[in-house]
Amino acid sequence: MQKSGARSSAIMASGTLVSRILGFVKTFLITVAIGSAATMADVFQLANTLPNLIYVLIAGGVFNAVLVPQIIKASKAQDEGADYISRLITLAVIALLVITVAVVLLVRPIMNLMGPGWSDAQLAMGTTFALITFPQIFFYGLYTVVGQVLNAKGAFGAYMWAPVLNNVIAIAALLVFIQQFGPFRTNPHTLENWTSAQTFWLVVMATVGVAAQAFILFWPLARLGLRIRPRFGWRGIGLSTAARLGGWTLATGVIANLAFMALYRTAAIPTGARADIASGPGGAPPIAGTAVLDQATMLYALPHGVIGLSIATVLFNRMAAAASEKDRDSLVSSLSSSLRVTGVATVFCMVALIVYAGPLGMLFSGGVPAAGAVIGQVITVIAIGAPFMSTAFMLGRAFYAQEDARTPFLVQLGVSVFTVIAAVLIARVFPPEHMVFAVAACYAIQNVLATVIYHYALTRRIGDYGLSRIVGSHARILAASLVAGVAGVVTLWLLGGYRTDGFPWGNQAAALISLAVGGLVMAAVYAVALKLFRVQEFTGLLAPLRAKLGR
Repeated sequence: MQKSGARSSAIMASGTLVSRILGFVKTFLITVAIGSAATMADVFQLANTLPNLIYVLIAGGVFNAVLVPQIIKASKAQDEGADYISRLITLAVIALLVITVAVVLLVRPIMNLMGPGWSDAQLAMGTTFALITFPQIFFYGLYTVVGQVLNAKGAFGAYMWAPVLNNVIAIAALLVFIQQFGPFRTNPHTLENWTSAQTFWLVVMATVGVAAQAFILFWPLARLGLRIRPRFGWRGIGLSTAARLGGWTLATGVIANLAFMALYRTAAIPTGARADIASGPGGAPPIAGTAVLDQATMLYALPHGVIGLSIATVLFNRMAAAASEKDRDSLVSSLSSSLRVTGVATVFCMVALIVYAGPLGMLFSGGVPAAGAVIGQVITVIAIGAPFMSTAFMLGRAFYAQEDARTPFLVQLGVSVFTVIAAVLIARVFPPEHMVFAVAACYAIQNVLATVIYHYALTRRIGDYGLSRIVGSHARILAASLVAGVAGVVTLWLLGGYRTDGFPWGNQAAALISLAVGGLVMAAVYAVALKLFRVQEFTGLLAPLRAKLGR
């Protein structure tokens, strides 16, 4: 049983890792193809991001809070849940079709709402793109439902590996785009020179990738032998009870996503203030928009996605077991240890992102140094919130482990109110060229605010959870990270990173080489500094990796 669990974990982890790597490659190729601080990049990014945001807002929480627990429960029945699961999938497909059709019919009002201040030409292009991308809502939902059926049956690998197919299709299409129409650096793609062929390879193929990600799961589903078929009649199958149980969790997700969409809408305003041709090489200084914000967000969320979530998964199981046994000491010990171990990675990554923000910006600039400088500045601002993202998430898990979903909802409600107020103020106070920087700062402040509120709420519930030790450990980790940061700064200076004509700013390949060299130097110095500052948690961070390598 342990070997089977280890094998499943390895398959899932490898699928996630490969998918993340290919996701970075895809993002890189998008910037090569259409730039980053450019109008077409923003138009595509908004149209391609909205389906996922709308799905998560309307249906994602329902599936996770209501359908998934029911699928797991039904799988234990005598027929292995075939009848029950057939009814749930039928209901989900119908609901997804209705939602998707409704959203597609409302495409123009949605684009008008999410693209404030956009020109008629920008809105027309965005609407065209959205008509092609909004069907992704259906495919995201189908992927989730079928994937959770597979997970309930112990077939974990397919769900984690399916996004790899999506990324492979997108990467292949982007390579064709670049070969056919040229990279943005030499052939700036604007509203005026955009063609239907470009729409096909960039936008249509993006939706094809998402559809393939969903449909590929029907192959392993068929191998289960469940005989899934359309079944109607859903009265009395327990969905209302499940909805009540997952109500707080569902409400938390809805509130969070509404606030995020309000902030994302503000980040779209600069697109309307940008002259399309000015985004090309040799033009006016680029103005950051949604594409730049998403690239910076992808980088700052990486430590949490790779390290924080992995540790939090193990943490939650331990805390839930301790809470069920009324073992406060074990709960506190697990939480304290996880917060300290996670800090070893997230604090260092924060410093590394700030030190190498320039080369990172150049890497995702589409080959335009001016755009790289703008992206780097946004990365610098947003990176400050990286450690707090994981900290707030883990503190929230402590409440869920104690079967308290109400407190996380109230915390999220408070953070969301701040976010919406900030979105309105940023839109009214800041000029377009500074809006995305303010939004990035809001991202960071959100995480800090959530951490502070969770801290006070958790202290009132369980008392001191080892705060002094956590703060002391993070202080030593920060000191070690700053030493490594100094080494990184020196390395970047030697490479010419602080000169406009320096090596890292020559092209995207030079930026990648600079990141590789600087990253190795910082990592090596950091490992030594951790020992000098006696950061014992470094061993705890390496333990899972060593265990996997040993297996």
